[in-house]
Amino acid sequence: MQKALEGVRILDLTRLLPGPFGTLVLSDLGARVDKVEDAGAGDYLRHTGPQRGGMSLPFAALNRGKRSAVIDLKNPAGRDAFLRLLGHYDVLFEQFRPGVLDRLGLGHASLREAHPRLVICALTGYGQTGPLRDRAGHDLNYLARAGVLGLQGPADGPPQTPGFQAADVSGGMWCAIAILAALRHRDATGEGQVIDLAMTDGVMGLGAMGLMMGLGETASSRGADLLSGGIAPYRTYRAKDGAMMTLASLEPKFWLRFAAATGLKGDLEALMPGPHQDALMTEVAAVFASKTRTEWEAFAAEHDCCVEPVLTPEELVADPQMAARGVFAETEVEGEAVPVFRLPITARDGELAPPPARGAHTREMLAEAGLSEAEIDALAETGALGH
Repeated sequence: MQKALEGVRILDLTRLLPGPFGTLVLSDLGARVDKVEDAGAGDYLRHTGPQRGGMSLPFAALNRGKRSAVIDLKNPAGRDAFLRLLGHYDVLFEQFRPGVLDRLGLGHASLREAHPRLVICALTGYGQTGPLRDRAGHDLNYLARAGVLGLQGPADGPPQTPGFQAADVSGGMWCAIAILAALRHRDATGEGQVIDLAMTDGVMGLGAMGLMMGLGETASSRGADLLSGGIAPYRTYRAKDGAMMTLASLEPKFWLRFAAATGLKGDLEALMPGPHQDALMTEVAAVFASKTRTEWEAFAAEHDCCVEPVLTPEELVADPQMAARGVFAETEVEGEAVPVFRLPITARDGELAPPPARGAHTREMLAEAGLSEAEIDALAETGALGH
């Protein structure tokens, strides 16, 4: 599975998290992913912390194994060079707001006319159509507009800001899936296509249970539903030593097993939201406060009832389960080891290639597109390849 896309070439105009996550998926499946960064700051993620070996750790994790070129698309010579480059790729993945490429003379329609087999994936916050198509946004905005944030507790205050970027990551994954489907379609018909994917649309699937419950006969109550903190058997609790623990005994057998092992009343009403939950949550909280995290981990090993600790990022690398699955690895940047994660589809039997320095492959990529050394030198003199 891991090298199924070997031979597929993807030109990546995206930056930050959404698009780079999508192209990381495709890269791990064997595709050649080449980033094109602007002549200014390039991919903004390069400048975030923490840094190691002169490289941003988030950037390294999302862009390992890719190549990078710097081409100024606002420079006419740079735009022309980009058009020559594009003819050697199967997929163009872009993340600009609608209309930006048109203003650069690189609109979807003109690119498709010049390259009928090209697959163009356009990932935006709100899509290419609709009243919000031109509006700026970030992950939290998309979660809010998609109704997913509205499922989040607490019930008596503003929804809690998630500690992860669900719209960005799901948008990137949906793009990877859509690109695979478009390539399959091209294999069958010889025709490429334009994929219009909105992060707001894409994240709705992550809230399928809560959204459908809310659209049904029973109106949702934020932070008080079955899966949003409304029942004692599906919540987080504090252990005796202050560590955070999770209880997710949703099925009757797990709840009854937990209750029997802790001395709680084994009542199946515990699995139904309602006013009785406040008292039960207090009882369960007291039970968790009676043991340390270590004691709870021993309890979980003995009683199969869906109890797990809340791990911190620092604890993940040494966690036995993560180690057994080979989730974390290292790559080398400027002679320094940089930690990165593997995706579920990443091969476990090889080293992970390092992330690219900004513009490190500009000449190599242009030469592969047929530009001579003299042409590349002349292009550099115009400032189209940065400074």
